[in-house]
Amino acid sequence: MKAVGYHQSKPIAEPDSLLDLELPDPMPGPRDLLVRVEAVSVNPVDTKMRMRTQPAEGQAQVLGWDAAGTVEAVGAEATLFRPGDAVFYAGAIDRPGSNSALHLVDERIVGRKPASLDFAQAAALPLTAITAWELLFERLGVPYGVKSGGGSLLVIGGAGGVGSILIQLASRLTGLEVIATASRPETVEWVRAMGAHRVIDHRQPLDEALAAAGLGPVDLVASLTATETHLPAIAKLIAPQGGLAVIDDPKALDILPFKRKSVRVCWEFMFVRSLFGTPDMIEVHRLLNEVSALVDAGVLKTTLAEVAGPIDAATLRRVHALVESGKAIGKTVLAGF
Repeated sequence: MKAVGYHQSKPIAEPDSLLDLELPDPMPGPRDLLVRVEAVSVNPVDTKMRMRTQPAEGQAQVLGWDAAGTVEAVGAEATLFRPGDAVFYAGAIDRPGSNSALHLVDERIVGRKPASLDFAQAAALPLTAITAWELLFERLGVPYGVKSGGGSLLVIGGAGGVGSILIQLASRLTGLEVIATASRPETVEWVRAMGAHRVIDHRQPLDEALAAAGLGPVDLVASLTATETHLPAIAKLIAPQGGLAVIDDPKALDILPFKRKSVRVCWEFMFVRSLFGTPDMIEVHRLLNEVSALVDAGVLKTTLAEVAGPIDAATLRRVHALVESGKAIGKTVLAGF
């Protein structure tokens, strides 16, 4: 089968940092689906894994954790899908990635593709939707579908993939006032289109930006990027007994300043259920099916910003470079081999 991967971990500017490969077709395990991949998207985890993971001598590493495609075959114990079903999912970080024509994935972390979206539009959603959903409704404990009670949510890095879907979930499915950060005219326009009620500039200290906008302390903060940079301001702007959820990789996270406000601090890592095989792993399947239903009902929309080209090494190198630049808006997708 066709695939894109690498033999040595290298900077993306190197021509062999990602290569077009021919690999053996995989065979499904008991609960696996064998999916013919139609579209994939690129996330920051792709670029981080490329730089941190060195394949064994003579082996290739295949990246990719967002995919939409068609089920080709199912494992002996799989019951949730049948061949021919259209699906979308974000895969598992400890298995080969989705940048391949055929891909194996445990059915418990797969959802039904939204019928109203094509494969490229659907591939933009899974990883970021899982992350945003778990962050908002599970880690921060915001009641799903309850639009009373008020409160506020600050989304730091609102125009990125996670921010784009988190803003939608919070503004359309809760009673929170959603404040997003953005710094360029195009990103400000984007987060407003996603449903942000207010927008502030993250190029200045966030507590000062909130005050300049006439906004008081915020109850909840979703720190999606540059947490180390913003942490002192977050400690100032967050309300007593508030909540902070983090998804990025700061070198250190000193949460002692949050003690005097009794702020709860939590991490969100959407691969945790599949990585540890938790008893509630099936919740990813249910979550994605709910997202699919909300998309088909017109409540949520795809965060696709661009279809960059086909699934090949040259296109993936270009998209990895875009993600590494920190200037990506929404999600960039590749479709077809």
